[in-house]
Amino acid sequence: MIRIKEVIVVEGKDDTKQILKAVDADTYETNGSAISTADLAKLKKLQASRGLIVFTDPDFNGERIRKIISEAIPGVKHAFIKRKDGVPTEAHGSLGVEHAMPAVIKSALEHLYTQAATPQQVFTREDLQKWGLTGQADSRKRREKLGQLLGIGYGNGKQLIHRLNMFQVDRATFEQAIKQINQEEDHE
Repeated sequence: MIRIKEVIVVEGKDDTKQILKAVDADTYETNGSAISTADLAKLKKLQASRGLIVFTDPDFNGERIRKIISEAIPGVKHAFIKRKDGVPTEAHGSLGVEHAMPAVIKSALEHLYTQAATPQQVFTREDLQKWGLTGQADSRKRREKLGQLLGIGYGNGKQLIHRLNMFQVDRATFEQAIKQINQEEDHE
């Protein structure tokens, strides 16, 4: 399966599941049509380091998200499916990427992506344990501070590993942030 360098921006978890049936990629879920300034800041970081492909539903909200991101972040790429390819198979459900067949998704992404090398898993669960980001009474607070310092947002242990690797945080930057958190805690 092709590994895509760019991060694909989708609306939700079901879109991510369907994308992953077609290609090997990281996704950023907007969780609906409300995009916060924090989301835009994270997306700008991802655009600078990896590039973005906006792949939203072929409906009003999908177009609204696409417009907000395009205006805030120059140079993002856009993938589209036709409305007929996003129709749900059940009577209930809304139009969307989550209903597109893998072949349709591959076709929509075909000329947009850059093939990436095998993803590097720089950070692991052991790193989080070593630095007190899991398994301790104050781990949640430490993860929150780390997410703020690195500009990647809060995540539980599993999400944090994914974000550290997706945002391509290097070990030196990570360790500097941990050092700052430790110094702040020593002064509390």
